[in-house]
Amino acid sequence: MGIGVDLVDTRRFADVLARSPRLADRVFTARELDLSGGRPVSLAARWAAKEAVAKVLVDNRGLRWHDCQVLNGPRGEPQLELTGTVADAARSRGIDSWQISLSHDGHMAVAFIVASRMIVP
Repeated sequence: MGIGVDLVDTRRFADVLARSPRLADRVFTARELDLSGGRPVSLAARWAAKEAVAKVLVDNRGLRWHDCQVLNGPRGEPQLELTGTVADAARSRGIDSWQISLSHDGHMAVAFIVASRMIVP
């Protein structure tokens, strides 16, 4: 149904967070902030994932950033939890399954998202 990718310069992202301290609370949930330990590189990867999800959904007007959480699965793997406006937008496009990969190296963080529809026979 769609693929989204986003790349974030972690140094620049850390600078933005330092200049706008309330930004983190506006775009990340308390769970995301706790899981990241406040580390800018972890937050940058989560931000990239949110941007990649928005790219999959194409028309992202009216989406709330808190309605797309980038959490950790049982083995620490990244997982998406969509609610509210983002879940509604995904449903309207027929998307019911998301795969996510995050990585960071040096001063870059990347997120790759694959959205699909599960076909039940």
